[in-house]
Amino acid sequence: MAAFTAKDVMALREKTGAGMMDCKKALIDADGDMEKAGDLLRERGIAKAAKRAQKVAAEGLVYALVEGKKAVLLEVNCESDFVAKGDKFKELVNDIAKQALKANPADVDALLASDMGGKTVATFVQEATAIIGEKISVRRFALYETDGFIETYIHMGGTMGVMLDFNGTENAENKEIAHNVALHTAFSKPAYLSADEVSAEALEKEKAILTQEVMNEGKPQAIAEKIVLGKIKKYYEENCLLDQKFVKDDKVTIAQLLGKNLKLNRFCFFVMGQGIEKKSEDLQEEVNKQVAAMKK
Repeated sequence: MAAFTAKDVMALREKTGAGMMDCKKALIDADGDMEKAGDLLRERGIAKAAKRAQKVAAEGLVYALVEGKKAVLLEVNCESDFVAKGDKFKELVNDIAKQALKANPADVDALLASDMGGKTVATFVQEATAIIGEKISVRRFALYETDGFIETYIHMGGTMGVMLDFNGTENAENKEIAHNVALHTAFSKPAYLSADEVSAEALEKEKAILTQEVMNEGKPQAIAEKIVLGKIKKYYEENCLLDQKFVKDDKVTIAQLLGKNLKLNRFCFFVMGQGIEKKSEDLQEEVNKQVAAMKK
């Protein structure tokens, strides 16, 4: 085997964008030949995946999978809506969701490190990136396990997803109510389940803002504080799921809709791409970059 140094590994990394260990392995397999090692990284899809790593993956899917008493809500991102709608990407997302239910990981890093039939999820995603040709990122997930039943709702083919954990009998009547609560949650996007979940810090901050707002209207502080108490009630009605008016019938709250036989323990929802800054580039600039890259 031809000798190579740490500088060679660094040089190959800078040239291909691949990870240090991938570069070292390629150099070992190529007997220290830099050009051959680069070819090996390309053949393995590693170099291609690495080049996409700096891209912004702001499209993708929110996906839900229920297996008995367990369920996962998952967001996986890619670069374009076109890829997000493709069968290969959908299959990838489904496979990752199944793995999450099987491995029960604590977080995304643990999910990516989990074994998926002889390879990690991270490797599985890297190989899919090379095949599909876009950066793919497992962004977040939530896992529920329940003694009752779980209801999920996916909006518009994956632009948003809702997952709710209920106590109660899984009969037709309760399932219909649960479905309506899921639809309501997708529409109203509540911040909390109930008023009990609102922290003292968040409540005091809201009170201070509302008090100043009322005082700016010319009300004395004593009167402003009384007005704020009414506004806090409104704050709960707008932000706490159980206190919200049902979107299909504003004469009842969600708590009233659930009744005595059904209890909502928790909920979560993901809006696809929310909080990801989408990269916007001039088309001509992007073309120029690609042409320059081809000349290297």
